[in-house]
Amino acid sequence: PPDIAECSAFRAATALTLNDECKLILKPNHFNSRESLFDFGKVLRRPARENGVGFDVEGFTDEPLQIREVLFLDTPDFQLYNNAFILRRRVAYKDGFPIGDPEIVFKCRHPDLQKAAEVDVRPRISGDYKIKFKAEALPLKDGLGGIRMLYSHNVEFGLSSIREGDGMSMDTIVRVLPALEAIPRSPGERIELVSGTIVEEVLQDIGVLDFGKGMTAVANVALWRNRGDHSPLIGEFAFQIKFKRREDLNERALTRGEAFFLALQNAARDWIALGATKTGVVYRLKGSPPHAHE
Repeated sequence: PPDIAECSAFRAATALTLNDECKLILKPNHFNSRESLFDFGKVLRRPARENGVGFDVEGFTDEPLQIREVLFLDTPDFQLYNNAFILRRRVAYKDGFPIGDPEIVFKCRHPDLQKAAEVDVRPRISGDYKIKFKAEALPLKDGLGGIRMLYSHNVEFGLSSIREGDGMSMDTIVRVLPALEAIPRSPGERIELVSGTIVEEVLQDIGVLDFGKGMTAVANVALWRNRGDHSPLIGEFAFQIKFKRREDLNERALTRGEAFFLALQNAARDWIALGATKTGVVYRLKGSPPHAHE
């Protein structure tokens, strides 16, 4: 991807995590058990071998299955999503019970690097928060064998940091997330659960990809399904590399990773759902698709 670490909006940032992430959005019909999530590892072995990428699965069959609840929140006419913003709440579960403070994730996601980077996503809260910037690589919308980029400028913080006001009121949301001040809103406008759907995310780490020169990434497979009837919505294969400075990344290893990602698209052609994102699938469940910047 373009050199996000050199983007003018980041030059003064010191507490920022940068991520290069590759994603394949997958048809959900392949996944009906924990074992089936590991099946995708068999698909990526040949592209990895042919492009000099190591894939180590030792010990991962003992890694626990991760369960999270994901809720997307927006106005009834999708004013956030139509303006390239995504607001969601996540709750992690362990042994069937929620753990920790529910997490609020707010992001600006856009195909233009500079536009995504220039949005100040910092919240107006008294507690801690974490800023991330991701360069997300996906296949082209209309065919395999290429790459399109989405840039995601994120902030994450605990729900307990919002201590005042009506949490479903746009006035409260805008006070907490001033980046939304430019979005027109009506007096008393409220947000609601997108598509009336609570997503249950089932995620499994399946192995470690080694691109050489110390550049490694944990690979995982996820299934999103409707919490109410457990109907499958969409799947995803992903791996990401975190870094602070661009010089931390070896160009030869990055080239090897790109070749692997392109070859994997062809190997997994029967699994891939072209033109989709997980968020977009949730927004389109009830028809009336929004104007997406994805």
